[in-house]
Amino acid sequence: MSAQGPAPAAGRARPFIPPPVLALGAGALIWAIARRAGLPAAEFPGRLPIAAALALSGFLIDLVSIAAFVRARTTVNPLAPEKANALVVRGLYRFSRNPMYLGLLLILLGWAAYLAQPLGLAVVAAFAVLIERWQIRPEERALEEKFGEDYRAYKKRVRRWL
Repeated sequence: MSAQGPAPAAGRARPFIPPPVLALGAGALIWAIARRAGLPAAEFPGRLPIAAALALSGFLIDLVSIAAFVRARTTVNPLAPEKANALVVRGLYRFSRNPMYLGLLLILLGWAAYLAQPLGLAVVAAFAVLIERWQIRPEERALEEKFGEDYRAYKKRVRRWL
């Protein structure tokens, strides 16, 4: 199934599945693999604290990132980046253009570690690829159209992920 929705007026595909829903699907797939695949668990020292640290870090990154959007009084809706009325470039957005997606990625890494499922890492990698193709690229096009040179300068200063 494609995560591309109907083409907007500019003729470009746009996402229609919210990234948190994709992350939940990826998490469910990791769980299904861990429970049903019959693959051995990959226990390692410090697994539970590492899993908790990854997931908590991801959750906190997401909260701080969302708060930055709320403070800027702009939309947090990833399906409608064209509705943004401010370019958020402060806080975590000085280091990553996509800290919310980075947070989801860390939560999934923590989940895979908690379940001790190495194949879960492939699911996390697939999630990153899908988010980049289906969400980030269309979002970047919309923001560039909306904010022009300001967004292009921001893209030059700040990396997509980290």
